[in-house]
Amino acid sequence: MCGIVGYVGNRDVIKVLIDGLVSLEYRGYDSAGIAVNDEGNIKIYKSIGKLINLKNLLQEKKSEIKNVKSGIGHIRWATHGGATEFNAHPHTCSCGKLVLVHNGIIENFKELKEKLIKEGCIFRSQTDTETIAHLFALEYGKTHDLKQAVQNGLKQLKGAYAICVMHKDEPDKIVATRKNAPLLIGLGENENFVASDIPAFIEYTKKAIYLDDGDIAVVTPTNIDFYDENDNLIKKKTEQLPWEPIALSKLGYKHFMLKEIHEQPDVIRNVLNGKLCSIDEPIVLNEVQIDNDKLKNLNRIEIIACGTSLHAAMVGKYIIEDFTGIAVEVEPSSEYIYRKTVTNDKTLVIGVSQSGETADTITAIRQAKEKGAHVLIITNRPDSSMARYADSLIPVSAGIEISVAATKSYTAQLLSFYLLAIKLAEIKNSLSLEYLKNLKHELIQIPVKLEEILNNKIEIQKCARKFANYKNFIFIARGINLATALEGALKLKEVSYINATGYAAGELKHGPIAMLDETMPVLSILIPGGITYDKILSNSEEAKARNARLIALTSAEDEHLKDIFENIIKIPPVPEILSPIIANVPCQLLAYYISEFLGKDVDQPRNLAKSVTVE
Repeated sequence: MCGIVGYVGNRDVIKVLIDGLVSLEYRGYDSAGIAVNDEGNIKIYKSIGKLINLKNLLQEKKSEIKNVKSGIGHIRWATHGGATEFNAHPHTCSCGKLVLVHNGIIENFKELKEKLIKEGCIFRSQTDTETIAHLFALEYGKTHDLKQAVQNGLKQLKGAYAICVMHKDEPDKIVATRKNAPLLIGLGENENFVASDIPAFIEYTKKAIYLDDGDIAVVTPTNIDFYDENDNLIKKKTEQLPWEPIALSKLGYKHFMLKEIHEQPDVIRNVLNGKLCSIDEPIVLNEVQIDNDKLKNLNRIEIIACGTSLHAAMVGKYIIEDFTGIAVEVEPSSEYIYRKTVTNDKTLVIGVSQSGETADTITAIRQAKEKGAHVLIITNRPDSSMARYADSLIPVSAGIEISVAATKSYTAQLLSFYLLAIKLAEIKNSLSLEYLKNLKHELIQIPVKLEEILNNKIEIQKCARKFANYKNFIFIARGINLATALEGALKLKEVSYINATGYAAGELKHGPIAMLDETMPVLSILIPGGITYDKILSNSEEAKARNARLIALTSAEDEHLKDIFENIIKIPPVPEILSPIIANVPCQLLAYYISEFLGKDVDQPRNLAKSVTVE
């Protein structure tokens, strides 16, 4: 969450900062601001709400901005203190000479604040970030060297941070550092960039250096020096970025969410490319370092994740157990890190995260690694912090996802779990060759079946329009598609703010049935050929008897369904074991169209952040 941009060079600094912040909007925010060094004077401009408010403010103040060569910018998602101009970043010290932006949380800010107030510092905000500004300013007074002041100040901080600092007396310089929060440097010709993520500067350069925890970068237009936490000068690897600026375009779609839903067939092709080469050949996962000996030594698998990734993990549990017979546990990262676990060197721990920067999951995999577990990471960002802790890695290859609500990355995670489960089954020899061939054949057909759904959305749109004004919504399923019901409900909650809930269909009568009446839509996921089809149909009839408004999501051709369901959303036939990949897409579209009909901010829902980098 939050986004940082920094720039030193000869371009229009304010334009670079604002454009960079726009490209980071997907991370979620409720206020924005920039600070520039204008001929030795620090000038700060910030506003609450969307970036258009900051743009309007800068237009009004245009005449007072003269000769700017460096600046830092920030979009904030509130953690300490509400969304106000005082709490918005950048923050400065009492004298206004030092200014900084910060992502993360300072855990000991209250103790530091009490100490700094005694030193005479005057606080204007409720944030933990302002504490850092005062602390660094006091250290600067001792050394008159910005890098040294930052280094001395960091020794007193506890928590997570990505920080960019400027000082009026050291123009055309930014000092940047990180710990448990992403930050990277973009390399240009007589200009350099600092940012939370690649989109902030991909328009200008494809060369980047990733900071590691404890690194300090001193950035000027013509030079970058890197230091470790012990003040040793170090060398860093320059990486060539694979992204193109066009990836940040909507390409004619009304919203990024709709574009990314429509990208899913090609995402699946990308995931399968090079990994599923032929139905007669083994799955190729070059970065998964698990052989037969290691697999024999495993006595359990733990999957840890948050949010949408947690639902992908639930599908992963189902298919890994089904394909291999190995016991699998799934747990939210936020719960895993605060209890005693039985993880050991005979455990495979799988961490799942779209961004690879999810704070809870990073903490969980660190704990697992300390106990000797083999850590496998499934992420859309092989350049992320989480990927660097991995013993094994599966990059999901979904491409950049701008909309806050995860769609294509979820589908890519599902595919990655299928490939992993098949790979483990091949190593363990736990499935017949004929079954594996049929499974691989069906996987290859999935993109075409998704395109069929995406080309026939009329029934989904009708359903969305009919139920858009309902205040509550229930999704039910059984078995492998329980995760689909949970994810469908989550998507609807995220983008429409409707109180949607997913249930195991058999649990409906154990309490939730009390909520059913003519004001409650119920969407049932029914996959014919599965062992639970008749049971879910029976659960749906129970809901119908309580006057609930029934919707079916199914590939069944049963005419009897019209007697129970008001709306039937059809999907192409697919084996039940693969149905979560297919069934999820209509749920995404339903959430999207309901949100659009309600006039919500589809790509940037309130209170949400794309990358949650605090616990």
